Amino acid sequence: MKTIFLTGATDGIGFVAAQSLGALGHRLLIHGRDPQKLEQASKKIAGTPETYLADLANLEEVKLMCQEIKKNVKRLDSVINNAGVLKTGRTRTTSNRDIRFEVNTVAPYLITRELLPIIDSDGIVINLSSAAQRPVDLRALREFKDMSDMEAYAQSKLAITAWSHALGREFEDGPCIVSVNPGSLLATKMVKEGFGIEGNDVNIGSDILVRFVNDPEYSKRTGGYFDNDSGRFSPIQEAATDDAFIDELIKDLDQIIAEAGLHFG
Repeated sequence: MKTIFLTGATDGIGFVAAQSLGALGHRLLIHGRDPQKLEQASKKIAGTPETYLADLANLEEVKLMCQEIKKNVKRLDSVINNAGVLKTGRTRTTSNRDIRFEVNTVAPYLITRELLPIIDSDGIVINLSSAAQRPVDLRALREFKDMSDMEAYAQSKLAITAWSHALGREFEDGPCIVSVNPGSLLATKMVKEGFGIEGNDVNIGSDILVRFVNDPEYSKRTGGYFDNDSGRFSPIQEAATDDAFIDELIKDLDQIIAEAGLHFG
């Protein structure tokens, strides 16, 4: 039995993956933003998962959630940073940053850094990326800038791919840290709202997350990017592996967290 923390577990890929992992007998810690949806989801997942409430657009809430997890759990085998935002009526956060960067890039970075001390060295951190990736305007990461939904989303996904690559290199002895495109245009709420289509079978995305958790073969490529559209680890975009960019990105992420009055540990 593994102990797994999964963000964004109230619908879409995260919910289906949580159901599958619960059915396999794993101990689950699931996150959601809406208390009612979180409670409803937990009732539909085997094994009575532990629930954690936080708005990932609020870094203070993210920090408090991680502290609560560390009080309740001595060791994690897997962290799945699944939660994400594409289209929303509120794009500017109270911290004056784009919500896509805050939820898709900064919050998972804070979660990973905070929980690293309790993640088993043979464990794995799975960060959800996307086939949609575009070069990052670091000024837009630091401070809100008007962008289209897709532009902000694609930049946030290249950014999470880049810092996953960087942390994978930093922690070569484990745990494994990877980014995963779960599959393009899957039948999630995000796709329906963002593109107005039903999308492909959501199990395509949930199944690959379950495989990453359960199959040790997938944990041998720390820092890598897995593209589920092609079914293999794929080259990372050059923009996400440039050393100067990565150094600046990590510096900016650390600065954002420090400016929020937070620190790791």
